[in-house]
Amino acid sequence: MATPPPPLRRATMLLVAILVGVIASTASADLVITRADRRVSAVDLTSHIVRVLASLKVRCSALFLCFHFVQVENVGPDPVSQVLISFPNIQAKNLAAIRAFGTEGKVKGQSTVLPIEVVQPSGAPPELTFFSALLPKPLEKGKILHLDVLTVFTHSLQPFPEEITQAEAQLVVYQDSAHYLSPYPVKSQSLTIRLPGGRVESYTRHPSAKLVDSELKYGASEDLPPFSYLPVIVHFENNNPFAVAKEVIREIEISHWGNVQITEHYTITHGGAKLKGEFSRIDYQSRPYVRGVSSFRNLIARLPPRAHSIYYRDEIGNISTSHLWSDSKKTQLEIEPRFPLFGGWQTTFTVGYGLQLQDFVFYSDGKRFLNITFGSPMEEILIEKLIVRVVLPEGSKDIEVSAPFPTKQWQEVKYSHLDIVGRPVVVLEKPDVIPEHNLYFQVYYKFNNISLLQEPLMLITGFFLLFVACIVYMRTDMSISKSSPSYLAKLQWDEVQATVQKIQGLFEQCLAVHDKLEASLRDLSRTGDIQSCKAARKAADAQFKELSKELKPLLTYLQSSPQSYQIWPKVEELITKEREMQEKLMTRHSTVVDSFEKKLRGQDIENRIALQQQKIAALRQEVESLLEYISEI
Repeated sequence: MATPPPPLRRATMLLVAILVGVIASTASADLVITRADRRVSAVDLTSHIVRVLASLKVRCSALFLCFHFVQVENVGPDPVSQVLISFPNIQAKNLAAIRAFGTEGKVKGQSTVLPIEVVQPSGAPPELTFFSALLPKPLEKGKILHLDVLTVFTHSLQPFPEEITQAEAQLVVYQDSAHYLSPYPVKSQSLTIRLPGGRVESYTRHPSAKLVDSELKYGASEDLPPFSYLPVIVHFENNNPFAVAKEVIREIEISHWGNVQITEHYTITHGGAKLKGEFSRIDYQSRPYVRGVSSFRNLIARLPPRAHSIYYRDEIGNISTSHLWSDSKKTQLEIEPRFPLFGGWQTTFTVGYGLQLQDFVFYSDGKRFLNITFGSPMEEILIEKLIVRVVLPEGSKDIEVSAPFPTKQWQEVKYSHLDIVGRPVVVLEKPDVIPEHNLYFQVYYKFNNISLLQEPLMLITGFFLLFVACIVYMRTDMSISKSSPSYLAKLQWDEVQATVQKIQGLFEQCLAVHDKLEASLRDLSRTGDIQSCKAARKAADAQFKELSKELKPLLTYLQSSPQSYQIWPKVEELITKEREMQEKLMTRHSTVVDSFEKKLRGQDIENRIALQQQKIAALRQEVESLLEYISEI
């Protein structure tokens, strides 16, 4: 047999030492287990959640416990009202669920659910945890009781080795007792362990141990004292998905317009042996069942039959690698993450879907109530922390919660669109949630149907007020009063701008006259027609006088206006420069005409007017710059 990992070996030695002292303690002398059989369904190791079913047969004068078939005999004179079930503390800390079903009679009939509670019998050893299955009525002497006990454990399969490569299969270790640990003497018992199928590295060998295919059976043991414990360790291959959700937030939002919206946020990790070394996508794609045997790449969610509007996404966006099947009895969603999950790897995603309101919200005794399952629809998933948020419609009151098991509860308020006081939210939190916790729970509340009209009336009122405001705006004169100083100042500024534009137009006409004089000189040099050149000058003089006459009242108004204090200095400078340029242009024109009359050479004419030409060009550039500046203002 392979050596177990150190934590299991130390726990086994500690438990054996404790039980040596426990056996010597006083147990109930009135009860004797005459037979205890743990059969095929007793210990199920095909997944990472360990399930144990105990069936007890109780008889007064013979209280008979069966684990998976236990017979207990009451050898005392008093009736029995409870049956004690014990677990070592190191095992009880991983106990996620325990249920008991009982029926009275020699032949096992239809069972009823029995209440289970934690007890601490007087004189009981503190190293053990005790549960009491309360019988519906005391078991009289000579009567027989059949009792089935289902226990579910988490984190009971430990990867060994704790790290493996991509190509290696996952091996796990399971520890239990070949003897049924009970506070009562056991006359006969047996244990059968169902394994997932692959290879079995090793197991604790006893004379009665027998391994056949995927079943490991420890044969009948006789006349065992109370608290008898015989440790067994099984080291075997288990490549089933070790899907562990670190946290699941499940939000159930009720809308009385006909829909129940479910949104589930998952943070899932592979709880098996961690991946050692590098991951090769090429090897995985070519041989996924060899080079990724310990990983899992999909999860199955069984949704209600009429689920609709189903989506599956993560932080990046929608994930298309999913498949959906539905019929009149069920809706099955197969989820494939973006990458396969190896040991220690983690992924997050969100699943959402809608349900018909009439299938889950009902009315009774003046209250509405939501009747829906508590846990996750995912198959074989362990949720270390589950938070269920039930968002009720705004205006709900007198809220009550009925859950089939203890949960931490509190209330919050959620604000959504068009909410005024917010929607009441009932929050339920529970650790170590397994598929067996996927039971129905109820949330009762009062809700007035008139509250349904609140949001439509808000929308109607809002649009009505908007249209009224638009009508009032369109029919109201929003202009500034004509007697206000700001309005008068705006009018004055508009007049100043109009005057400046007229002045600009007049100066542009002056520049055009300048260009005509320049053109007459060019014609003179080409044709020698002195009379035509003199006529052009005479016409230019007349135009200059006319433009000066038009410019005078404009300048007078501009100078007197208080709004022109910024622009008037530039206009005044423009007038000075233009007049200077006009004088020099006339002087040059007279010089050229006189030179032609005296028949001077062209080079002599150029020498006489060269300096004048430079000044005229400089003045022309200054005038154009001033016009551009005034235009920008």
